[in-house]
Order: sequence, then C-alpha cells, then structure tokens
Amino acid sequence: MRRTLTIVLTAIALTVSNMASAQLAWRETNREVTGRSLTDPKLTDGIEIYGYNGTITIKTTRRITVRVFTILGQSVSQATLNPGTSELKIGTRGIYIVKIGNLTQKVAL
Repeated sequence: MRRTLTIVLTAIALTVSNMASAQLAWRETNREVTGRSLTDPKLTDGIEIYGYNGTITIKTTRRITVRVFTILGQSVSQATLNPGTSELKIGTRGIYIVKIGNLTQKVAL
C-alpha cells in the first residue's frame, strides 16, 4: 500500500513539474466569452473568470495582476493583464487556483 502511494505521488509530482516548466502565456482575445462565469462581476469589481476545455479565461475592466497555481501550490503562470478578455491555454486537466489581488477562485478544467 505504501509503495503504491509513493509511486502515485511520484507520478503526480513528475506530471506537475513537467507542466510547470512548460511556457504558458496569456493571450488577449476579442472572442466573446459565453457560458457561466465562476465569479460574480458585481461582487468582484468587474472581473469574471471562466474555465472551459483546458483554458482559463479572464474578462476584466481594468489592468490586473493574475497568478495561477496548481492545487499543490506550484506556480503555473503570473502576468499583468490589460482590460479586456485574456486566455491561458493550460491543456492539462485538473484544479487550478487563480489569484487576482484579494480575489481567489478555484477553476476546474
């Protein structure tokens, strides 16, 4: 049992470290975001976060600094985004934590 757990945790750590080392870049898009926002823009100063099909999308009305982490706390991306809609294509399924100022949101991809 202990050996199996060690093997599983090692495999997860290798997968996460490979993903974290990949170059992930935010890109601005003019695409209209559809679907359900994970955040209420009325309560979050106009910031909306969407997670769908391996992509985290953030729609904002002001310049923001965003940080994305794995559920294990490893940094995936950190960037300053301009007003508008920006996307981060992660491509790996999982649960991610998005931090923007005092706002913290869980995103499942």
